[in-house]
Amino acid sequence: MSKLNLDQMNDLYADVLKELGNIGAGHATTALSQMLDMRIDMRVPNVKLLTFKELPSVISAEDEPIVGIFLLVESDIAGNMMFVLRLSSAHYLVNRLLGRADDYDEPFDEMDVSALKELGNIITGSYLNALSELTGMRIAASVPYISIDMAGAIMSVPAIEFGKYGDKALLIESEFGDEVMIEGYFILLPELDSYDKILASLGINV
Repeated sequence: MSKLNLDQMNDLYADVLKELGNIGAGHATTALSQMLDMRIDMRVPNVKLLTFKELPSVISAEDEPIVGIFLLVESDIAGNMMFVLRLSSAHYLVNRLLGRADDYDEPFDEMDVSALKELGNIITGSYLNALSELTGMRIAASVPYISIDMAGAIMSVPAIEFGKYGDKALLIESEFGDEVMIEGYFILLPELDSYDKILASLGINV
């Protein structure tokens, strides 16, 4: 059983997890820049520990359509990870990847969804690779699952999956882009035992 209770997490643990979030988001932005062959700047991410009830309202209104990229995290640590984009941001990235006009906003077709999966692979993979390098742990990810739905429906997934471990998730709110800035949200949901392992790998006794 985990020694860590997120409801009782002290400032040191929270600061370490936030710094991991900063570094992971930075790596993901660099990978995205290389994939799209364009310069992308990233503003300092805002990293928070939030309850599942708070997550939807931070990202958007519950009835606003968003894109959620969901995957399983396996190997030395276990859990789930989500990367969430507003619909306009998802359209912008897909248009850039496919060489279309920036204002193209037709409903996503099969090619668009495939492009979103590839974007999700690159972004989440880079984030997890950064975490792996920092901690020295093996971290593998499943093939991402894409969902385009209302924010309330998509954000119910982490609450259902991880409600038995606690009611908090690590949210990394990042803003990146060139002349157009895009808001993206990483939501990291390790099992509580995995939080212990991550902190122990950095020399922090829980």
